[in-house]
Amino acid sequence: MNKGMMMVSLEFLITSLVVVLIPGTGVLYTVSTGLLLGLRASIWASVGCTFGIIPSLIASITGLAIILHTSALAFQIVKYAGVAYLLYLAISMWRASGALAIDEKAEKKSMYNIAIKGCLMNILNPKLTVFFMAFLPQFVPPNVVDPTVYMLLLGSIFMAMTFFVFILYGALAVSVRDIIIHSKRVSTLLQRVFAGSFAALGLKLALSDKQ
Repeated sequence: MNKGMMMVSLEFLITSLVVVLIPGTGVLYTVSTGLLLGLRASIWASVGCTFGIIPSLIASITGLAIILHTSALAFQIVKYAGVAYLLYLAISMWRASGALAIDEKAEKKSMYNIAIKGCLMNILNPKLTVFFMAFLPQFVPPNVVDPTVYMLLLGSIFMAMTFFVFILYGALAVSVRDIIIHSKRVSTLLQRVFAGSFAALGLKLALSDKQ
């Protein structure tokens, strides 16, 4: 492989890190999972959110993202599916509000289910696909032999950053978990705050456009 192909600009690394650090649905999901279900669950949430990026990356690299960008109907279908899913998560969390149990609830929860929820959250966000379509090409050098391979490299780096940053967010959430885990009032309030946050993000997505 051409040596120039493997060089990634510092600008891309810094910009990607800033983008990943900005709290969004994935961060909220990972933090809430860490607080409510513990470290193992937050790691699975991070895995799910990271893998949920793959379809958007593939779509942006292969050109399929243009369909979402140019077709109002396609964008609206994916968007409202995402809205419905966020509202579903909000309602589920609100109904499950109550005292938290460190051992029983966390252990009985399916880790695969946690990962799938995080994955679906990103897959059903059309803004993510449009974002990558606009974001990645900016950092592809004009002299690159194979832009597709280079964009795959950039996408892989972005995913790795996402995973490790989300792991960090989850670990930070878990570090304060013991403070709230034994208080039914605090844990109930916290779960309802997260439920309201997911609902708010769903509303924000519903009001968004392709820009």
